[in-house]
Amino acid sequence: MLSVLSSLVLAQASPTPLPSQEIKVPQVVRVLPGRLDSVPVFNSNSPELVQTEGILLSTFPPTGKRTPTAHLNKSLQGRFDVFAHHIAKAKTPDDLRSLYLGILLHNPGKQPITVDVLHAASYLSQPDAPFITLPPYVDNPLGTVFAGPGSRAMMDVLQGKRQEEFPAQIVIPPGQSQMLLNLPIPIKLLDPPINGRSTLIRAWSSAPIYAASLAMFAPTDASGSERAPTVAEWQTLLETGALAGPRDKPPTPPNQKTGVMIYGRVAGVAQGSRWNAQVVDPPGIQPDDPKTWYLSIPASGEAFSYGLSTLTGGTLGTQQVQTAQMLVRYPDTAYEAHGNYAIEYNLTLPLQNPTNDTQKVAVMIETPIKEDQPQNGQLRFFEPPARQVFFRGTVRIRYNDDRNLPQTRYVHLVQRRGQQGKPLVEMMMKPGERRFVTVDLLYPPDSTPPQILTIKNLGQP
Repeated sequence: MLSVLSSLVLAQASPTPLPSQEIKVPQVVRVLPGRLDSVPVFNSNSPELVQTEGILLSTFPPTGKRTPTAHLNKSLQGRFDVFAHHIAKAKTPDDLRSLYLGILLHNPGKQPITVDVLHAASYLSQPDAPFITLPPYVDNPLGTVFAGPGSRAMMDVLQGKRQEEFPAQIVIPPGQSQMLLNLPIPIKLLDPPINGRSTLIRAWSSAPIYAASLAMFAPTDASGSERAPTVAEWQTLLETGALAGPRDKPPTPPNQKTGVMIYGRVAGVAQGSRWNAQVVDPPGIQPDDPKTWYLSIPASGEAFSYGLSTLTGGTLGTQQVQTAQMLVRYPDTAYEAHGNYAIEYNLTLPLQNPTNDTQKVAVMIETPIKEDQPQNGQLRFFEPPARQVFFRGTVRIRYNDDRNLPQTRYVHLVQRRGQQGKPLVEMMMKPGERRFVTVDLLYPPDSTPPQILTIKNLGQP
């Protein structure tokens, strides 16, 4: 699901690609164990391109608001995430105002509410994290390798960071509102005048609150210089404004089975922030049977995979839709949180070599051609991969190496449509040996699902 911004950069920067040939690989894709948790995610991604100020997403009650249909009446309490991904672009050559993105939190109660900001990151595409061309695999131990603001923000949160712009805690007095985010998307000095901002915040609230994501062109001070909007100005926009525009294409209804499928973009509250799984042999862990606690490596020269961010129309034969469900949404936005942007996958692979020989085992991520039902158990890839970048982000791999020393690697991946993977880790597993591998990632904005996590037996050394 390429964004407007990444598509533009691709068109400007990419050389003419070589013709691609489709190749077919016998490779079973299994159902990924586990499930999403129940943490609500305030997901503000529609409209992606914002050229008319207004309400992007509001969970406030509609009572007393000028546009009641812009308010979804859904409170947040305890653990919740905030994800926002929007783009500003000059509507006319002379209109180069910065667009401010504001996220407002409101305490409807009679006691102060504490909001803890656990992890948080927000980046612009320019200058913070431009869409640069990177190799497919780059070690990224310090988090200094990224391509696009989504790639960089997900990396920060994966490493448990909170940017200095975000306080560790916000206390909201009764009946009042405070800003969780109030940052610009400037375009004035850019050619072309287009910019984007990606934000991910993990938070905890001591009592029910309401939240709103709002877009406002920068006000000016007495000297004509741009300034940040005040809380009162944001509050006025919330109470009197309409939905921001232009609106994205409406999604295809779930019961429509013919024609082109439009997934739509997300604006609402989704359910699920993390997917945790112990990936073991089918049919899964039986608590009283230790033999079911492991994942047997494939036969020599073979591989099997597990879907990542599988979705309607792209389950790769598993019939498993991992997409987060929407608790509330606007009628012209996505029915589900297709793409699972900013959702964290924590996957533990308790690998076991059941053979009588040492085997060389690799773990990798790949981006096969999306399809719902592969023919004859064969996944399709392109050689060389297609032009479009379908995944750009950092993956963390933890394992014990062949010396039995614990290792943690951060690897930034760039994968194009139909790209086969290269090993994130290779291990020489002795007969009967068991080895734990943990793979963690936050699914990056500007990526296009699905991907697969592949375990491959490269044979005897």
